[in-house]
Amino acid sequence: MPETKPIVSIENVVASADVDQKMDLNDITRKFPDVEYHPDQFPGLVFRLKTPKTATLIFTSGKMVCTGSKSEDMARKAVKTVVQLLRKGGIKVKKDATVTIQNMVASINLGGKIHLEQAARTLPRSMYEPEQFPGLIHRMVDPKTVILLFSSGKLVCTGGKQEKDVYRSVNNLHALLEEKDLMIYD
Repeated sequence: MPETKPIVSIENVVASADVDQKMDLNDITRKFPDVEYHPDQFPGLVFRLKTPKTATLIFTSGKMVCTGSKSEDMARKAVKTVVQLLRKGGIKVKKDATVTIQNMVASINLGGKIHLEQAARTLPRSMYEPEQFPGLIHRMVDPKTVILLFSSGKLVCTGGKQEKDVYRSVNNLHALLEEKDLMIYD
């Protein structure tokens, strides 16, 4: 039975951050003309970085949400960079931001096809309604993630808080698919 190793690619990391002080978003907009701020449409300001390529939402409360990074480290770096740029631009930010990873989304290729019909009957906590969505939705308990499985052998894993959670989920699921003979290799 050919064993392949899943190819995992982290696509997006969502991190929340807090500088624990009020922020004057109009002042930031004056000092950084590139930011996007439309308070009539959305209460946060969008601060984009080219490297690492991310978007950080900044709210009046001092809370921030950073999206678009490809790793935990990159998310932390992006928030740190935003705070440093704000300071350089004359915005008084007293504390460094505390950063918490909220979610990771990864795409995975298992290198073989999956028997989705059988997987739907075999995997616990799974939902498969092909008329509504072509993928099987599998809820993993430990680590707590949700994995979408497609017959092509491609997966999407979401809900992980650490990269190791993503790898552990994928490897556990892959081992289970192999064990239950639900993988097809050409």
